[in-house]
Amino acid sequence: MGIFKLVSTAVLLSALGLSGCSNMTHQQKGTAVGAAVGGVAGNVLCGGVLCTGAGAVVGGVIGHEVSKDKKK
Repeated sequence: MGIFKLVSTAVLLSALGLSGCSNMTHQQKGTAVGAAVGGVAGNVLCGGVLCTGAGAVVGGVIGHEVSKDKKK
């Protein structure tokens, strides 16, 4: 019963996470992807909560700026 509960929880969380991103703008998606990549990179480089958080913040800012609309 334990594996079934784990798989069903993962499916539910994935469905909720993906449905939350359906109406995001290009810049919001870039920010979210940058934060995720930055958080992983920060954790890999030095580990710990502080490095992961700092990496997520820096990655989010970079993703936000890179995905800005060039028309303005």
